[in-house]
Amino acid sequence: MATLAARHAASTLARISSSKTSAQAASLVHRRGLAGAADHHGPPKINCWTDPMSPSQWKEEHFVIVSLTGWGLLIFGSYKFFTGGKSKKDEKLVEVAH
Repeated sequence: MATLAARHAASTLARISSSKTSAQAASLVHRRGLAGAADHHGPPKINCWTDPMSPSQWKEEHFVIVSLTGWGLLIFGSYKFFTGGKSKKDEKLVEVAH
């Protein structure tokens, strides 16, 4: 009689624990939803240094970095050109006599 009760308790415990683990496993499954990174549209993007003369094929991150660098160089070069690239005139080197 005790063994029958022990078997019944063991089977009940096994059923409960297996249902919890399957429910937990189902809750841990990652759902991608609308993430469309797996299906590409058009030709694959390439690194900017592999084909520098065709920016339409570059990866978006590389295009942004190169574009911002170009604009920065243009603005800084224009600033240096129109200001004459001069530093402060009143700054003179003074020799110290020992």
